[in-house]
This record gives sequence, C-alpha cells and structure tokens, in this order.
Amino acid sequence: MTGGSGVVGRALIDELSHDFDVVCMRNRNPVDDVRVSEFAGSFAEPRLGLSAGDYAVLSRRVDVIVHAAAATSWREDPRRIREVNLGGPTALLELATQASAPLYFFSTAFVADPPSAQGHSPGAAAYVQSKIEAEALVRSHPVPSVIVRPSIVIGDSADGRMAAFQGLHAVLGAIVRGAAPMIPMPASALIDFVPQDLVAAVIGRLVREEVTSGEYWLTAGDQALCARQIMDLCMGLAGDLGLSTREPRLIPTEAVDRLILPLLEDSLPAPLQAKFRDLLEFAWLFQSTDPLPNSLPELGFAAQVTTEELRKTAYLSMRYWAQVKGLAAGDDDGRAA
Repeated sequence: MTGGSGVVGRALIDELSHDFDVVCMRNRNPVDDVRVSEFAGSFAEPRLGLSAGDYAVLSRRVDVIVHAAAATSWREDPRRIREVNLGGPTALLELATQASAPLYFFSTAFVADPPSAQGHSPGAAAYVQSKIEAEALVRSHPVPSVIVRPSIVIGDSADGRMAAFQGLHAVLGAIVRGAAPMIPMPASALIDFVPQDLVAAVIGRLVREEVTSGEYWLTAGDQALCARQIMDLCMGLAGDLGLSTREPRLIPTEAVDRLILPLLEDSLPAPLQAKFRDLLEFAWLFQSTDPLPNSLPELGFAAQVTTEELRKTAYLSMRYWAQVKGLAAGDDDGRAA
C-alpha cells in the first residue's frame, strides 16, 4: 500500500490490518504503525529504489496493491504534480506485473468536471488532469485493476477524527471563526464529501471479494448537502462553541469575478488577498447543482450516504477540527493539524 501516512491511508490500515499483512511504501513521512511493516521507496527510481533482491522479495510477498499516495497540494508546481501522479501508477503497474497482483488505484471524483487551466484553479486543474491521465494509463494496462474515485474525504463517521485536515476544513473553519466575509459559491451548489471509514470499507469489500475490475464513484451523489445547508451547519457549530460569528454571504463566482476581484488590490492587504485567492481556487469544486455519479448504492453502502448521515458526519468532523484548533473541549490526540 502507498499513502499509508495520509488520511485515506490511515483509514485503510484500520480497515485492512486485521486480516491482511500490510506492507507500506513511504516517501518522506513514516507510517509508524505497529500493525504494518514499511519501507522507504521512490517512484522515480528503478524498482522503487530497492535493490534487485529486495524488489524480488517484495514481488513474491505482495498479492494486492492499493495505491493511495498522490501529490495533492494545488500549490505545487504543475509539472511536479504530474510527475508524481503518473510516476506512481507507472511504477506500481510494473510491480503488479511482476507480482501478478491486481492494482486498486485512487483517482478523484472531480475528473467528472475538471476545471480550466486558465481559470482560478490552475493547481486544481493540474491535479485533476494528472488523475485523468493516470486513469488512462491504468485502464490501458493489462494488469487487473480497479479505479476508485472518492470525492472530498472527511473525518471518521463515528467521531470525526482524521490524520490531517483537508481544504474543506479550511473553508468551513473560516466560516465558523467568522474569518470569511463571503464564500464564492451559490447557495444551491452541492458540497460532495464522504467519510474516510466509508472509503476504506469500500476498498476492504472490493479486495476481500476479489473484485479486480471496474470503476467506482465514491461520492454523496444526489444526497450531498448544498452550500446553504453547510452554512447552517457551520453557524450551528459556531453557536455550540460560544462564538459570536457573523454569517458570511454566499456569492456566485461570476459576481466575484465581476465585482470583488477588481477591488482586492485596493481594499485588502496582501496576506488577505492570498487567502481569498486560495478560497476562490478551492471553491471551483462547489459551483454545480448537478450531483456527481455515485456507485455506493450498487456496492451496498447507500445507508451511509444519506443527507442526514452526511450532515452528522460533517458536524463531527468540524467538531473534531474545533477540538484540535483549541476552540472546543475534548480528547485531542494531535492526529490532525
């Protein structure tokens, strides 16, 4: 497995370590979990950076490959994003060939509607394009493979915990704190997210049932909360935390382009300009009222992605965020930052 130190990777370890011998390839960040073994590797080097002997041992040991690692920061150089997000599947398809093992590849649900590279989200556009190209690479290879496309992954459905917060938490956190006077999305836009344990459970089922082909959308689909519902949730959490937060306005992006952006240089200091532009880049995810495709009902997980269940999960995830940020009392084990 790759990506073991990340949000999805930690959840996958929870899901798979009970009945699988999990071997994690890491890059910079150690997995540091007694339930798995790990080795340092690199997609850029032959044989993942291993000696010929160690690579042969790994090939004999592995019978399933789950590729959850990726360059996900939109602030990275687009060339670096593409290098990592194509280099990973390329190297692991080679390992899968040697090991006669199926590959389970994590893409993103946002390949359904990629942003323009000339718009407000060049980093996001580079990320999504790299996933589109990686999917094509996996799809064209003879190795048995499964492509999964999760939307935004948030905290555990039971308690909201997760290894690291996502961009969505930054946006919702700004609302809770009263740090965002406006949010560039229409009130009816759908905010699609799924809990990390659900994503892991889907992979667990596919692996255990030896499903080695297909493409699956792991999304909320037509059950996704809209921006207005998310705003109400954030304002409710702010009230529960005892914060006197002024509700920001939801403004369509075209109005932001026409009215707000031209005034930024005159009205905001540089640090706030940068924060707003980051918010604008992330907001491209949430401009559509059309639901994303969703395979979860056909996989037997419809009950976990009802609007009400997702509302509860979002509240728990943001409540955990508030605990970590020191805004709420609770057991903080420091897992997220």
